[in-house]
Amino acid sequence: MNERAAISLGALAGAVIGGLAGYLFLTESGRRLRAEWEPTLEEVFRNAAALRNTVERASVAATEGWGTVSEAAPSSGWSGSAQNAPF
Repeated sequence: MNERAAISLGALAGAVIGGLAGYLFLTESGRRLRAEWEPTLEEVFRNAAALRNTVERASVAATEGWGTVSEAAPSSGWSGSAQNAPF
């Protein structure tokens, strides 16, 4: 993408975001729409945070499991890859 196209795209995105923000915060119908969507958005953010925590715990468990396998592998004669971590 050349520089002119990038600037045009950025200006267009800024105008759209600014228009949407103006509608949501400065008009009565926008305020009603925000009030309707607020519970749903809060639930989405809570679920996203729960998913992030689950992924972090799974990553820690996978790393610990990989360490256990790596410690046990030399004594079993297994000559797996030289990988140091599961990811």
